[in-house]
Amino acid sequence: MADNTALADKTSVSSVDADAVLNSLASTVIVVDAENEIIRVNQAAEQLFRGSASYLQGQSLDNLVPVDSPIRALVTQARRFRSVVAEYDVTLESPRIGSHAVDVQVSCIPEDPGAVAIVIQLRSIAEKINHQLNHMGAARSVTAMAAMLAHEVKNPLSGIRGAAQLLEQSADEEDKKLTTLICDEADRIVGLVDRMEVFSDRVPLQREAVNIHKVLDRVQRLAETGFGKHVRFHNQFDPSLPPVWGNHDQLVQVFLNLVKNAAEAVGSVGGEITLGSAYSQGVRFALPGLENRVHLPLTVWVRDNGPGIPDDMKRYMFDAFVTSKPKGSGLGLALVAKIIGDHGGVIEFDSIPGRTVFRVMLPMFKPENEDREENV
Repeated sequence: MADNTALADKTSVSSVDADAVLNSLASTVIVVDAENEIIRVNQAAEQLFRGSASYLQGQSLDNLVPVDSPIRALVTQARRFRSVVAEYDVTLESPRIGSHAVDVQVSCIPEDPGAVAIVIQLRSIAEKINHQLNHMGAARSVTAMAAMLAHEVKNPLSGIRGAAQLLEQSADEEDKKLTTLICDEADRIVGLVDRMEVFSDRVPLQREAVNIHKVLDRVQRLAETGFGKHVRFHNQFDPSLPPVWGNHDQLVQVFLNLVKNAAEAVGSVGGEITLGSAYSQGVRFALPGLENRVHLPLTVWVRDNGPGIPDDMKRYMFDAFVTSKPKGSGLGLALVAKIIGDHGGVIEFDSIPGRTVFRVMLPMFKPENEDREENV
């Protein structure tokens, strides 16, 4: 009897250890049964497929990967030959996760006939991290530019405007038109500089627990009654998502900019925009200037079916004054990068013709966040 109790205890400990090991793996692990229903995922799978374990488990593999995906073929081969099969540099593509280059290994589970374990290793982690650092660098460069413009441009403009007003007092009617033109142009430049000052770091970010779905609902309502009247909207929200540690108004501005860009990209006929959210337990980034890795478990995305971003613009998308719009200022995405950087978050995108998605990863609200900010 004692031996059986000891064996049961060992089995329990072994089961817990197996879960810990599975979730510690950087590779995505998905277990499906004989009917291709997902019965288990690890934290890396939650991150890749942008959904919690409770959301993913019970779904069909068809919902994650297309029927013609090489992964489906590997699953069929593994079951047929009862062996381990693998393929390298496979393109994993779906509307939910975008396009990724991956290595895939599929193996049968002897204890459960028909069940297989799918192991997916991303090949582009280094490139992804490099993109985050580039976007943060672009935001910092715009911040420095804003501070420089405010100091070096607004003061001389004030003097120019004042001199024009003095000249106007003794000018005839024809010359007054010129002094008025000088004042108007000075005011216009000051207005442009004021727009740039939103990038400055002079005002500390005020943060609280924010329901990101309320933010997205507000953005969608604004779009549907204005610039996005021609667009069909879809939602893919994880209802169990915890609050974001952020500033409500600034997050509205971020997603309003992203949705407006998407609405302009899809054109006037057949345009569709999807707003989505997911919890990704394993998302942690090592960012410059911080000793600890930043945990960014909340992912929000804006996806459209427009023509995509030109390849020659992709590396400059978050730089100031870079735009493909005839009348655009090129400040929208630079401001988005700045705000997300202030939140300690990360923004990334991928784009092919017919599918462009911007993903924002944000920190989760915890009571200790509030205590830490009060002590700063």
